[in-house]
Amino acid sequence: MDGFQTILKFLMNRKTAIGYSFMALLTVGGERLFSLVAFRCPCSNENFRYGLVFLFAPAFVLLVIGYFLNSKTWKLFTGCWGNPRKIFPKGNICHFFYVFGRITLNVLVAPVMWLSVALLNGTFYECAMSGLKNPAYLHAVCHNKSVKCFEELHKVACGKSIMSFPESEELKLTLQAQSQILGWCVIVITALLSLLTTCCASCQSKVSHLQLKFWRTYMKKEKEQLEQIFQLYATKLSERNLKSFFENMEPEAVPLPAFQAWEDASQLYSFNSSEQHYSTIHRLVEQGQKEISEERETVLDFVDRREIP
Repeated sequence: MDGFQTILKFLMNRKTAIGYSFMALLTVGGERLFSLVAFRCPCSNENFRYGLVFLFAPAFVLLVIGYFLNSKTWKLFTGCWGNPRKIFPKGNICHFFYVFGRITLNVLVAPVMWLSVALLNGTFYECAMSGLKNPAYLHAVCHNKSVKCFEELHKVACGKSIMSFPESEELKLTLQAQSQILGWCVIVITALLSLLTTCCASCQSKVSHLQLKFWRTYMKKEKEQLEQIFQLYATKLSERNLKSFFENMEPEAVPLPAFQAWEDASQLYSFNSSEQHYSTIHRLVEQGQKEISEERETVLDFVDRREIP
């Protein structure tokens, strides 16, 4: 039993890395499935559009799904139509773009993984670029090749070209090499940007390393207990209402937060260096239901970053 608990604790401490690894496996499997089952390069003038659709459309779908599944997206946008100042506070117009940018960085993981895997495989890029009719690109690819290269390049991806086999194979390898170079460029650039943003967020942190670890632990525990409290009070309220309805009796009072309290608790947490509040609910409990200061700095960047070892 102790060994099982040790393994479970290890997995829970590494859940971020495990989640990204699982996402990478799904991306690789999805790309291979698309390549083998759905993808059929037309080997015509439609090559360019067809290849780009398979290269970028799944990445866009993953981006949209990422926004849907990110709870902070709905925390930011819920109620903004009736109260635009929630996302555009007075005197801080850049607030929305800053917070939305942080959310976008989180949801870009899956699309970037797809692009990287698809480019490293080279199938989609090979089909797309073999149909590109740009004269400069054709001269670069068909340099030192026969004249037929300019006319038959779009058929190379399907192996239907009338060019000699060595020449056709060389063109295929050239296109695949270009794709893999771009794939590695995407991976390297993404890794560097991730490192830079993490370092910048750490440098700008208003709290120490240990306090930040405590803060993240508190946020995790509060989220877990909040779900349990939701279940508890929802069950209590529904039982009271049903009992009152079927027994035709006056309902008992069930204490619930006021409407304004729900509104205040639903806002993204804002940091104030003069106070030690670790969440919006923590601040509401200690200060009461006051209007949230619009000059505070949103700390979505370093509170919600990946876990610190």
